[in-house]
Amino acid sequence: MERGLRLSPQEKERMLSHFETQVMQVLNWLASFSPDEEGGITRLLYTEGWLETQQALSAKMASYGLSTEFDNVGNLFGKLQGEDLDAPSIITGSHIDTVVQGGIYDGAYGIAAGMLALDYLQKTYGKPKRTLEIVSLCEEEGSRFPMAYWGSGSVVGKRNFEQIVHLQDLNEVFFADAMHRCGFGEGTARDSRRHDIGAFIEVHIEQGAVLEKEGIAIGVVDTIAGQRRLKFEVIGESNHAGTTPMHMRRDALEGVSMMIQALRQETIRLGSPLVATVGRLQVQPNVPNVVPGKVIFTVDARHANEQALDSFCRWVLQEFASIAGERQLELQGTEWFREEPVPMNESLKGHLDDVCGSLSISSKRMISGAGHDAQMFEHICPTAMLFVPSRRGISHSPEEYTEPQELAVGVLVLTELLYRLGYEGEEL
Repeated sequence: MERGLRLSPQEKERMLSHFETQVMQVLNWLASFSPDEEGGITRLLYTEGWLETQQALSAKMASYGLSTEFDNVGNLFGKLQGEDLDAPSIITGSHIDTVVQGGIYDGAYGIAAGMLALDYLQKTYGKPKRTLEIVSLCEEEGSRFPMAYWGSGSVVGKRNFEQIVHLQDLNEVFFADAMHRCGFGEGTARDSRRHDIGAFIEVHIEQGAVLEKEGIAIGVVDTIAGQRRLKFEVIGESNHAGTTPMHMRRDALEGVSMMIQALRQETIRLGSPLVATVGRLQVQPNVPNVVPGKVIFTVDARHANEQALDSFCRWVLQEFASIAGERQLELQGTEWFREEPVPMNESLKGHLDDVCGSLSISSKRMISGAGHDAQMFEHICPTAMLFVPSRRGISHSPEEYTEPQELAVGVLVLTELLYRLGYEGEEL
């Protein structure tokens, strides 16, 4: 039995041309809300720019004929109601927040793709059998507060208000206070926890260079790598830079530099897909003529295999303790973020493979080294994720870029999958 949109080559090209124009209009429109002075986008959770963007998106979704609703943490949903009121919703979307000085595609592309797909389907085919929804998740990055996946985690029950009570940003603003200033919080809107989701599909830029290098249009994510984020505090002794002999120093920064070198060497030795990054470094007193007495830094480690990741993190703790001990430095290490590797749903991956094949679009199965909201949704429903290429693999940067025609291909694949699931009632 023939399935899907059954597009002629001419119809396929018209759809791609339409999506190519529309997706860039939406992305540039979203980018107009939170530009920073460095030429990027800085849209942190519960800031004024974040709130303005979510409110504008609500109006945009409504203009597409979707019914919109916020939940109590600020996730925004746009719904295209289906004929079967008892069938669980098929949801697509991504996150609206960014890193500091981020690009215009990360997260935002998945929201734009979902809105355009639902707009096309409703205008062309009317009401679906199953309800289709687009979600603009309030937060994924963990860029403002020391917690990631607040939006999707709240939907699936992995995040709750008790976990944020003591959390503060770098300006010592409490998480709950920032949330309340934007009009959200416990009891302000619909409960975030959902029990009526039949599937979640996330479309995203790759944030790596594999698809571009291999000339492939779509990446069907097989597994999302697990993550560990560690925070270390190394304490030595601040002293005069001119009068303290080298052999008498307890230089915290020198010790940390050796830790960073050891981290890199071991990561390279163990090889792909393991990656490890020191992303934040705070030096005290951080002046030119004083030996650093204290350093706080972070380690982000990722691997698709849980046992391999745990083994590596144990090595990190032991090696750092050894380096500190040799230099008479105090070391405190804590793990503040943990996510296990998450395989995507086999049935949905098969649907995506079939969609790409039917549309004559090149694709490949691949591992995602970056974390995504999809890994949270997999806890409660069948979940899939697809990538489009990223130029030179650059992301989390104003230099982030994907060709408009490549973005359009992703929207087309999503539209076809949503048609099969929502209008034809394909089994999950």
